[in-house]
Amino acid sequence: MSGFNPTDLSFDSKGAMTRLRHWVECESPSYDAGAVNRMATIAARELALLGAQVERIGGTQGFGDCVRARFEGPGGPDGGILLIGHLDTVHPLGTLKELPFREKDGLCYGPGILDMKGGIVIALEAIAALRRNGVAPNLPITFLLNSDEEVGSPSSREVVEAEAMRHRYVLIPEPARRSGGVVVARHAISRFKLVARGKPSHAGLRLNEGRSAIQEMAHQIIAIDRLNEPDCTFSTGVVRGGTWVNCVARECEAELLSMSTSEAAMARGKKALQELRPIAPGTEVEIVPGAVRPFWHTGAGDTALHQIASRIAAQLGFDLPGEVSGGGSDGNFTGALGIATLDGLGPRGDMPHTLEEHIVVDSLAERGRLLAGLFANLGA
Repeated sequence: MSGFNPTDLSFDSKGAMTRLRHWVECESPSYDAGAVNRMATIAARELALLGAQVERIGGTQGFGDCVRARFEGPGGPDGGILLIGHLDTVHPLGTLKELPFREKDGLCYGPGILDMKGGIVIALEAIAALRRNGVAPNLPITFLLNSDEEVGSPSSREVVEAEAMRHRYVLIPEPARRSGGVVVARHAISRFKLVARGKPSHAGLRLNEGRSAIQEMAHQIIAIDRLNEPDCTFSTGVVRGGTWVNCVARECEAELLSMSTSEAAMARGKKALQELRPIAPGTEVEIVPGAVRPFWHTGAGDTALHQIASRIAAQLGFDLPGEVSGGGSDGNFTGALGIATLDGLGPRGDMPHTLEEHIVVDSLAERGRLLAGLFANLGA
């Protein structure tokens, strides 16, 4: 590593909180392209003000734009540093009414504050702090902020993978683990759609002549829940069915998420889903595979990158254990490609994807200095 010591870095925690509030209060659910694009506009402007060359990559499949920003550096044949984040959140518009941005007892709450607007903000503040302190990184740095990570990155995966292949290191400021650690590998995440089909009839006049797709879906959800094993889990997260209350539902759809810890468990789980059969006479069920986040197994490059980060963390006075994690992120893609990847570099906090989502305020400076140390020391 270089002689740069991140403990000497002045970090603007107050400025970070001001920036973070601006980001959190721009709600950006994945399926609202206009809302995500408003967030992209804020991100692009702030990156440009920090001196980056910024471009928008138009969204596809109905999703919002990606933002790519490059900070020039010495470079080299093996590329530079790629920081990947996502602008979208799982929280629908209006969540701020139930989960307003607020500080209390050293915590700060808000939709998407932990997953992952807080992480992107500390990355921006790390760049700002290096510039303010006159520290020049050894490698060029690129930020890639995508628009649909929370739904599996269906429109941005190709962009993420292509950009990652041009870089030597990938840093991802997804939330820190509960231990305060980072992520050095991830389990696979698979998405599926389950379709149940029945026979319509008038619910008030000829109920028994119909076959309810909703009722069949209820049976299937229970059957899927029984498939859960420690190494392969299933969750039914979305159910849509029926059109009118006085009609027996002809069709019902559900969206499923599966986590697998090994290739064998993944194959077993997929086979079990494909073997599902209708419970009620006169109904049909179909499983449609969706987006997959591949296994990311820890490689030599990941280990070396984690060791560098651990030494920087030790300078800052805290431990940085590496963990294998579920949950899924764009790190699944870059890690699977064999590019040195370190995930979970964002702030400490808890309760992501809930109405209690929060960060630990003090961790903004802690993790911001860690990222600044990585930006300044990698490639030395």
